[in-house]
Amino acid sequence: MRDLMAITQRPDVISLAGGQPDTSTFPPESYAALMGRIAAESTARALQYGPTDGMAAVKDCIVEVMAREDMRVDPDDVLVTTGGQQVIDLMCKTFVDPGDVIVAEAPTYPGAVPSFAAYQADVVQVAMDADGMRIDELEDLLDRLEREGRRPKFVYTVPSFQNPAGVTMALERRRRLVAIAHERELLVLEDNPYSLLRYEGDPVPTLQSLDGGNFVVYLGTFSKILSAGIRLGWAVAPAPIIEKMNLGKQGVDLCSSSMTQLFVAEYFREGRWMEYVASLRELYRRRRDAMLDALAEHFPREAEWTYPQGGMFLWATLPDYIDTTDLLARALQEKVAFVPGRAAYLDGRGGSSMRLNFSGVGEDDIREGIRRIGKVVREQVGLYDTLTGAAQAATEPAPAPEDTAEVLHLPRREPGKRDARRGA
Repeated sequence: MRDLMAITQRPDVISLAGGQPDTSTFPPESYAALMGRIAAESTARALQYGPTDGMAAVKDCIVEVMAREDMRVDPDDVLVTTGGQQVIDLMCKTFVDPGDVIVAEAPTYPGAVPSFAAYQADVVQVAMDADGMRIDELEDLLDRLEREGRRPKFVYTVPSFQNPAGVTMALERRRRLVAIAHERELLVLEDNPYSLLRYEGDPVPTLQSLDGGNFVVYLGTFSKILSAGIRLGWAVAPAPIIEKMNLGKQGVDLCSSSMTQLFVAEYFREGRWMEYVASLRELYRRRRDAMLDALAEHFPREAEWTYPQGGMFLWATLPDYIDTTDLLARALQEKVAFVPGRAAYLDGRGGSSMRLNFSGVGEDDIREGIRRIGKVVREQVGLYDTLTGAAQAATEPAPAPEDTAEVLHLPRREPGKRDARRGA
């Protein structure tokens, strides 16, 4: 992943790999005005250390963001972090010893994989479908682990517009997951960077709002709704957990950047942050649609992909004889990049899948990038057909199915649902 991200910084590569928001949308004049006010009024504070748990003004901003999703939190239960990624690390630092079990979705956020591996966790992944994590399979897994005398330290989930799959956990499953957490006194880490980036459909309550702050540790970030470069996220958890995470953070960076915290506080003081989020939603919706159309045009009929109602990613699965790790090397020769599916698993699965990001580049680059990937995919399909004598029809674009999102060879939904390939 590090090597891939370095490659995608080249200006000649169309990157559909990174989880990048489009920061070019932030008005330069607003940035200059905000930083000018900080320079005029708060230079000394901006250049000084701050409290480890974060500035009070930023905590107020976090409370405001969470209130938009009907979460009522006490600022004392908030820990400001250096990006959402630090919350994952601090959860592992606080709870995980080598060999301890973490339960995660399959596939899971690729950025969580190195964190889990660094703490030598035994990560057990639960299958997903179009409605998110299979909670019935989770219960079976927890029963098996209990018989083995093993207790997970926490369940990690990205329930809304999941990274990498793009699917959203259904309300019934959310309620059952929270009930399981209460019944078994099991912690859940809810990673929720994308839920304000909804393009269609009705909002779904967060796990934190359903739980009431007992067993759900909430992870939020400003990266997707403001700027990734400010590197500010947060955790909300019961006081004893926040206390231990605060101690862990002191040993890592003492405090998050005072300068960027003041930037956030000044930005929210203007009261227009939801207008900016609304502009992102419209922009990313168009880009999602462009990617869905391009996939329908350029990918072979055997390919499947999810239909995200929000967020920044979709998950595409190719014929199982194509290895996307190998395919990436060929795609990079065509100057286009994606994340191979194996990056989202800890057991070697995902070899024929890929994560595609539609938020970070414009619609023309999305279409061209998918065309280039489709070209190398068709080359692989054609080679396979030549070697095996398979039907040449496999290279033809697929007719649009009448279903919604599916993930990695899982059952399709009933007919009559929204078209997953063309967004019709």
